[in-house]
Amino acid sequence: MNRLLRRLATGAAIAGVSVLVLGALACASGARINSTKSIPVGLYWLTSEPVEKGAYVMFCPPPIGVFDEAKARGYLGAGFCPGGYGYLMKRVLAAKGDAVIITDEGVRVNDELLPYSTPIRADRNGRPLPRFPAERFTLGGSELLLMSDVSGTSFDGRYFGPIHRSQIKGVIRGVLTW
Repeated sequence: MNRLLRRLATGAAIAGVSVLVLGALACASGARINSTKSIPVGLYWLTSEPVEKGAYVMFCPPPIGVFDEAKARGYLGAGFCPGGYGYLMKRVLAAKGDAVIITDEGVRVNDELLPYSTPIRADRNGRPLPRFPAERFTLGGSELLLMSDVSGTSFDGRYFGPIHRSQIKGVIRGVLTW
């Protein structure tokens, strides 16, 4: 019986290590998994495609107060980005020269109201959500507005404002999403 338990434990350890090695190889090759509601859930591939309006991107949040609070509240996880943040995945919904207006009604880009963009006043625990301080702005050449186009509850640009292009780690393409 002891021998059988040892063999089972050894087999389980080998299987566990194999899964970790395969996961690390997949990640190193560009595979990324999204389990949040910010973009469609599924498997994505990190590409070298140019960052442009409409693309899904993976980015490191800048180490500023709004993201410190978001991490402390559990809106984003810990990871390898500066400030100890995890990567976020969003869609580029506005870029250089786009006029952005953020009101209680939602976010407008060049006067077009974006779906799922109505700001939520408080999180599910009743804590007030941050509000980007500028109501109207035009994006500069190095700025992007990153938001969800599939969920009204995503922590996105309506709360933290534009992101500098240097924060973008790459464009991601869906391989298998649902």
